[in-house]
Formats: sequence, C-alpha cells, structure tokens
Amino acid sequence: MQITKQTTKWGVAWVALVIALALHVVDEAATDFLPFYNSLVMSLRDAYGWIPLPTFSYSVWITGLAVGLLLLLALSPFFFAGKRYLRPLAYFLGLLMVANALGHIGMSIYLDEAVPGVYSSPVLLVASVVLLVTTYGVRD
Repeated sequence: MQITKQTTKWGVAWVALVIALALHVVDEAATDFLPFYNSLVMSLRDAYGWIPLPTFSYSVWITGLAVGLLLLLALSPFFFAGKRYLRPLAYFLGLLMVANALGHIGMSIYLDEAVPGVYSSPVLLVASVVLLVTTYGVRD
C-alpha cells in the first residue's frame, strides 16, 4: 500500500492515541491509581474467589506501561506506511481504550467521586474513537 492522505491520517491517529495513553498513564501515576486498582482486585478476590486479574508493584506496573508505550510508538512508521495487517491491532487497542476510558468515567459516576485516571479519560476516549474511525477509512 502506498502512502496516501488517508494513511497519513491513520498514522497521526495512531500517534495521537499513544500520546493520549501516555497522558493517561501519567494521570494514573499522579493520582495513585495502583493502590486503588490493587485494593479493588483484592476485594473482588475476597468476595468472589479467584479472579484472573493480577496485582502489581509500582515498579513492575510503571515499567510495563513504559515499555508498552514505547513498543506502540515504534509501530508508528508502519501506520504511516498504511500496513493493512495492523488494522486488527488498531481496532483491538482502540476498543480496549474506549472500554478503559468509559470504565474510569463510569466508576467515577458510580462512586460519586473522581477515581484515579478519570481526568485524562475523555482525551483517551476521543483519541480511541478517532483511531477506530480512521482505521475503518483505511482501504486497500
């Protein structure tokens, strides 16, 4: 596939989502997301038995996210080049980040307080939807 205006938009949408996700990670780190998450997972395990959700130490959590973000960013040239085989990844990550953002927003509404990570969730949601729409528009 050749580089076109549409593939350039796709590359920009991918980079925008990676930046939005990085912003979301900073938001979570700055607002003590990890203790909130770990206690939620432990509560679910106490109430319902074994739940297949891990708990993390801060160093493992932040290192994993940083490496993941760098790997996602490293894929950017392939999105700008319009590599079709990346469409499933774009759809998967876009849908996963829509769910992530809505989860933070929904939990904040449910608890009637801002949960860690909610402040960046609207940016993550918009970037995810833009990626999904742009991915749909990428044709052979």
